[in-house]
Amino acid sequence: MTEPPRSPAKKLREVMEGPFGVRSLSLTGLFVLAFFYTLYFARAFFLPIVLALLLSFLLSPVVRALKRLRVPYGLGAGLVIFAVLGSLGVGIYELADPAYAWAEQAPRQLRRLERKLAGVKKPVETMSKATQQVEKMAQVSPSGQVSPKVEVQAESLGKRMFSQATGLMAGGAVTVVLLFFLLASGDSFLPRLIRGLPGLENKLGAVAIARQIEREISAYLVTITVINLALGLAVWGVMAWIGIPNPVLWGVLAFAANYIPYLGTFLMIAVLGMVGFLTFNDTAHALLAPGAFVALHLVESYLVTPLAVGHRMTLNPVVIFLGLTLWGWLWGIPGALLSVPILVVFKIICDHSAPLRQVGELLGD
Repeated sequence: MTEPPRSPAKKLREVMEGPFGVRSLSLTGLFVLAFFYTLYFARAFFLPIVLALLLSFLLSPVVRALKRLRVPYGLGAGLVIFAVLGSLGVGIYELADPAYAWAEQAPRQLRRLERKLAGVKKPVETMSKATQQVEKMAQVSPSGQVSPKVEVQAESLGKRMFSQATGLMAGGAVTVVLLFFLLASGDSFLPRLIRGLPGLENKLGAVAIARQIEREISAYLVTITVINLALGLAVWGVMAWIGIPNPVLWGVLAFAANYIPYLGTFLMIAVLGMVGFLTFNDTAHALLAPGAFVALHLVESYLVTPLAVGHRMTLNPVVIFLGLTLWGWLWGIPGALLSVPILVVFKIICDHSAPLRQVGELLGD
């Protein structure tokens, strides 16, 4: 018995109600928009949590190693956090003097750089004067009267700095406390979380997959941190060999900037180029600093990182750029720093989930 032909209205209704139909796509789109909207407006809440989770993946191998030496999880977590905060405090204290010296000499050094770049400055000044003239013409109304300017009184700089410092300290405290609890829970937090999820079958298998994901994320974050540390040490040594003052400062900056793809590289090239022109009088010596950094970065990007991380952990450059733009817009500089680790975590989860495996392949290089 043949099935009667379906009417166009019935076909349209089936398409809209299907698993990949218009209704499903619409609901997914609304969910994604609501998700990012929540991340943007509640960034003061979510940013410390995400940072604590990533740091727990990074530091959990150290706590487990201490556990094998019969150090309890709580004590090991406290020792690791104390060591990290102590190293950070010592680093800030050691770098405060050279950073303050550069900030104090910045006006005089910038005037020197301005004199050296006088030939480039003239066309820019001409363009700026033309732009100002166009703005004056645009401010004149048809009757010949100049349109009045409306000035909005902004918040004072002191209040803004105090507000940002208060928010930074509160976020840092939440991150440290949450990180301690995550590390001190050891291997018990993840099984409890998965067993507490309703409607999840084969929970033992889910725990095993989650353990594998956690190990891969930890291995990736540790590897990238070691690579960035090696790059920072190499930049420190090369800058000292070239004769750039305060080479430790530029090594630390290279270590931190390498977490931000593309933008971090351009930032280091611009900074080292400015320092080179301020340190040396001839152009050849001035270009040694940015040229050496570019050479080190190429070795790290195309030789060291692919060998250490492997092809399965690499991301598509387009995905990296879009992720950097998205997380930088959502959470600013911290979001840009965390963009690649967040993408890698998402890719690892997709690779171990059958429904999301194609998404993981799309994110890969």
